[in-house]
Amino acid sequence: MNGGRAEDASERKAVIQTTHTHRGFTAPSVFPQNPNNEEFASTYFDQRVCVPEDDSKKCFSFRKLWAFTGPGFLMSIAYLDPGNIESDLQSGAKAGFKLLWVLLGATIIGLLLQRLAARLGVVTGMHLAEVCHRQYRTVRGSQLSCVQVPRIILWLMVELAIIGSDMQEVIGCAIAFNLLSSGRIPLWGGVLITIIDTFVFLFLDKYGLRKLEAFFGLLISIMAITFGYEYVTVRPDQGELLKGMFVPYCEDCGSTQLVQAVGIVGAVIMPHNIYLHSALVKSREVDRSNKKEVKEANKYFFIESTVALFISFLINVFVVAVFAEAFYKSTNMEVYNVCNQTGSPHSHLFPQNNETLEVDIYKGGVVLGCFFGPAALYIWAIGILAAGQSSTMTGTYSGQFVMEGFLNLRWSRFARVLLTRSIAIIPTLLVAIFQDVHRLTGMNDFLNVLQSMQLPFALIPILTFTSLPSLMSDFANGLVILVVCAINMYFVVNYVSSLHSVGLYVLAAFFSITYLTFVGYLVCEEKNQLDKKLQNNSEYIKECKKQHYRKKHCTENKSNIYSIKATGDDIFYQIYP
Repeated sequence: MNGGRAEDASERKAVIQTTHTHRGFTAPSVFPQNPNNEEFASTYFDQRVCVPEDDSKKCFSFRKLWAFTGPGFLMSIAYLDPGNIESDLQSGAKAGFKLLWVLLGATIIGLLLQRLAARLGVVTGMHLAEVCHRQYRTVRGSQLSCVQVPRIILWLMVELAIIGSDMQEVIGCAIAFNLLSSGRIPLWGGVLITIIDTFVFLFLDKYGLRKLEAFFGLLISIMAITFGYEYVTVRPDQGELLKGMFVPYCEDCGSTQLVQAVGIVGAVIMPHNIYLHSALVKSREVDRSNKKEVKEANKYFFIESTVALFISFLINVFVVAVFAEAFYKSTNMEVYNVCNQTGSPHSHLFPQNNETLEVDIYKGGVVLGCFFGPAALYIWAIGILAAGQSSTMTGTYSGQFVMEGFLNLRWSRFARVLLTRSIAIIPTLLVAIFQDVHRLTGMNDFLNVLQSMQLPFALIPILTFTSLPSLMSDFANGLVILVVCAINMYFVVNYVSSLHSVGLYVLAAFFSITYLTFVGYLVCEEKNQLDKKLQNNSEYIKECKKQHYRKKHCTENKSNIYSIKATGDDIFYQIYP
């Protein structure tokens, strides 16, 4: 009996790399250790990119920046997926240039969150899903532990977000194939093509990680060129564009524009992307025992992420500006007349009434073709195809990292890819078979709601690990979580109320209570567990000070001791040399 307790206690020991001792006193640990002392299953990136050494004292090196370039651009693709493109074009068509400042603000917030995600991966050597797995440990035995339940629920919530995003991405590719083939390739046929070519492209990393990153860079370049072409063709009003971008005001805006603003935030800040970025940074060789190298890696990853998200922001602005300039306040009748005059076979998509034009990715391409010629339609479709294909691939990586991290899988590479692909592809294929290509807007709205609802399940872990009040008195994440939950509740209530169903009202109320309860539990549970560990570390530091009679000896890099250091916006878990 006692032996079992001792064994259970030993299983709850934790390490970052190793547990250091000093004069017989063992440093307390933070993350639970694998009982078999096995490394977590590596995901995809078997090779590491070496960072060149630079003996000079220059504060910046382009050679080093180039070595760290890659993960940020893969991460930025989530800001350019078909869901974002649809949000952009709807924003332009419904609000003109008035919501560009929301897009700018959401991108900046996204950059700050990606910075935290990258730092978590660099400093701990684990991505966010692995940290969550070690935070919510499973106790041996046949019964499901109370600690295991929230971990499984958290995994399911993130998995739902990935599935919802993947459905939009695959459907975006299918729509692009349909437009490029003038309707000859049906939606389900485009889904099957996307499944096959995604598997092919995913194995490009067999030829080297840098070649894979270059391929993603090519897809981003295609998006920049195609959507940039549309921007130059339409020639938006630059004064109105700058006003909408830097003046945080929406004149004569109602609930439609407010819901669209919420949709922009939900489309830009995607939960699975935080998990993805924290894993991608592990592909660089960084000596985590060297404080200088860790700081340097954090700096260059942040610079790279800033450049990547700036490019993605410009591409999003291109799309918003095109539809704001050409189609803001346009009516269905106006578009119908133009399409009819140009002989477009798609004029039947627009009802002959004076209601405001409703556009999605498919109708957006059709409208561009009617107003600016067939070239605009086909170039638009190529851009959507590049967006869908690239985001589908990164979505697969996200699913891989999340599933391996939360469940600690040790499967063969092909089996893992097949499972993670099937989870998202099967519902997408069913939707494509039974849903008409012209009626996808409602489903995309639902998927945007779904992804927005899952956002706290990425924000809570990353913000909890990096902004505990006990560590950083100047930063508190409680308000951030409250705002995110309030936005999500508004989005759900607004969406459900439009369906006019009493049963759905009751279901939404029940779901909202359950949702907020689980969110609150995650915050309280993580705070309580980390506070206990921080208290243990504090006791260790006190004991160390008693032995050495030096106030800073235990936390400065003169001693070989485990320490926790709070620095402004995140937590460093480090072994000082």
